[in-house]
Amino acid sequence: MEPAEVRQRKPPTAKDPGDLQKLSTKPPSEPRLKHGIPMQLLRSLLLITWADCCIMAICVTQLIGAPLYLINKYYYYSYMAYTKQCFGLVLGAVTQWSSPTLFRISGDASVRGQIHLSKDGVLETRFPERLVLISNHQVYTDWVYLWWVAYTNQMHGRIFIILKESLKYIPIVGTGMMFYGFIFMARKWTSDKPRLQHRLEKLKTLYTGSNSARPQYDPMWLLIFPEGTNLSINTKRRSDAWGMKQGLPSFNHMVLPRSTGLFFCLQQLRGTVDWVYDCTIAYEGPPKGSYPDKYFTLRSTYLQGRPPTSVNMHWRRFQVSKIPLDSQKEFEDWLTARWAEKDQLMDQYFETGRFPSELAGSIKADHAVDGQKVAASAGYVESYGRLYHWSELGLIFVVLISVACFCKFVTSWLQ
Repeated sequence: MEPAEVRQRKPPTAKDPGDLQKLSTKPPSEPRLKHGIPMQLLRSLLLITWADCCIMAICVTQLIGAPLYLINKYYYYSYMAYTKQCFGLVLGAVTQWSSPTLFRISGDASVRGQIHLSKDGVLETRFPERLVLISNHQVYTDWVYLWWVAYTNQMHGRIFIILKESLKYIPIVGTGMMFYGFIFMARKWTSDKPRLQHRLEKLKTLYTGSNSARPQYDPMWLLIFPEGTNLSINTKRRSDAWGMKQGLPSFNHMVLPRSTGLFFCLQQLRGTVDWVYDCTIAYEGPPKGSYPDKYFTLRSTYLQGRPPTSVNMHWRRFQVSKIPLDSQKEFEDWLTARWAEKDQLMDQYFETGRFPSELAGSIKADHAVDGQKVAASAGYVESYGRLYHWSELGLIFVVLISVACFCKFVTSWLQ
């Protein structure tokens, strides 16, 4: 199947999947500014007010459940997973309302049968409940979009992200992320190693709530960006200089990955995690050779109404048992080879407007809408990032409402 035309918001129509081959390839175009200053201010006010109310509700909910740690750790972690789920819903709602974005999902044969389109035309993934997720790091919103993919797998309450330490000092949000069990790194291995080992030990906890006779581990998606930072002019320059000293290749579209953290994670989790899932992300809009961080910032995406025309993701997976984990040098070579493959995938994306896909025939899209069935049969799932239903946002306030009702009942009873 030849690559299809680079499509904008709405996929082109075709009588059959073969017609897609006849569509010409167009170069990406830079997204235009959608909102002026007055509208940006209004959007900022509404968005920040609503998001802050939700975040405050989640933080108070976390504080209410904090004593569970002293009573039953299984209940505590399950409760915090619920609050993390709520934050994932906030991210999904903010993206859906303020910056509707089309996701174009593809993959190789290793993920066949795991990517589908729901009855309502929303992405559904069927990845395992425990995995390590790695990705190239293009812009700051990468983790938001990957969290939404976790939502499509009902794992948005069980995602753990390795972040730089400075983020935990953000008021309110930083505290919330510590409750979530996120792993903060200072980029000094002597201090990061014991901290990381402590957190990974917790992620190897047996699932005590299982009714099965066979012990199970807690669900977990561990997200790590091996590059350690997003792609930019400065990070690319530093990466190339470091790679030259180490005798490593220079990539066209990404920063060289650092192997130490991921190598340690996989060593520690070996035997409890079977798969490493790899996502290659590309954003439609910036031309080849440019840096997407100049186009897509938090402000441009959520306040100016200038999100990516599409977020393109190519998925593949690797069996942990077949990854060389007995030698860091061998692992570094393995990881560098994977990044070289990702760089080639990016080359093909810029040449054709999409990643290659080996998913044709494996995607269930019987109820696809608005032309999406054609894309699915060609090996791609196209879906706007959104919630399955707005009523899910009610979960954010369930605990607070329940506590308020209980307090009112007790007050009335005492009177």
